[in-house]
Amino acid sequence: MPDLPMPAIDSGHVFFFGLGYTAFRLARRMRDAGWRVSGTVRSAEKASALEAAEGFAVHVFDGTAPIAATEPFAGVTHLVDTIPPRDIVVPALERHRGDLRACSSLRWVGYLSTPAVYGDRQGGVVTEDEPPTPGSRRGALRAEAERAWLDAFSGSGVAVQVFRIAGIYGPGGGRNALEQLKAGKARIVDKPGQVFNRIHVDDIGSILLASMARPRDGGIYNVADTEACPPGDPIVFAAGLLGIDPPTPVPFDSAELSEMARSFYSECKRLDTTRLSEELGVTLTYPTYREGLRAIAAGGLSV
Repeated sequence: MPDLPMPAIDSGHVFFFGLGYTAFRLARRMRDAGWRVSGTVRSAEKASALEAAEGFAVHVFDGTAPIAATEPFAGVTHLVDTIPPRDIVVPALERHRGDLRACSSLRWVGYLSTPAVYGDRQGGVVTEDEPPTPGSRRGALRAEAERAWLDAFSGSGVAVQVFRIAGIYGPGGGRNALEQLKAGKARIVDKPGQVFNRIHVDDIGSILLASMARPRDGGIYNVADTEACPPGDPIVFAAGLLGIDPPTPVPFDSAELSEMARSFYSECKRLDTTRLSEELGVTLTYPTYREGLRAIAAGGLSV
């Protein structure tokens, strides 16, 4: 883990609904800064492994039933929900709304959402002040989940924030163009005019920490880098770092894409991130994919 900024904030007890890729890296960072860390995974095997390896308190939770442990939120001060909508829009609230409302120590909640709530803006710049206009079921469910969280603590002293997170990349797990090229899995889908923002996983953590230090109930933030660009640009840049030729572009109309991937390409927008710097005081460690990919290459392509 690189040496990353840590805002001036008293350590507490953070709970992650969904200790996946993004949450895990932030959980490690907060633990190392003196925080108590709890969270959930979907299997008992993974829970045991994480507890043994990392020292987190890990509960099994797949949304179909409440967490089995007695008082899993005792002493929790900060909560991060990373679980996407499935059959249940917000499993954490469906199973534990009353428990969370009754948690007297809780003071900050962050929900990790997606820019899909904005729908297609045909390459235009979108700010957080614009109302959601989702053009997909995925975007509509995310907008519903955002509203559920923003309404969940009405009349309480808990500050709820929403983070609309661009395409996540970072070290490990095939989550970057360098590893994808080395594995022979990188490809460039050519759709003229298409652009995406991205965000390094550790910059997400920095933004969440900055919000914890400067909470604003109802705050909504675009979490993205400073350069929306065509999808092939990071792959071409990564190929240059590796000293290899990039893959030949495949026309979008003939590309074999998953339903999820095709939904990404059906929308085009540029995310305005002024609020990150002006309100939260964040300076991105990796303002574009170039800095991020160089750092991953220098780190040996691993966590």
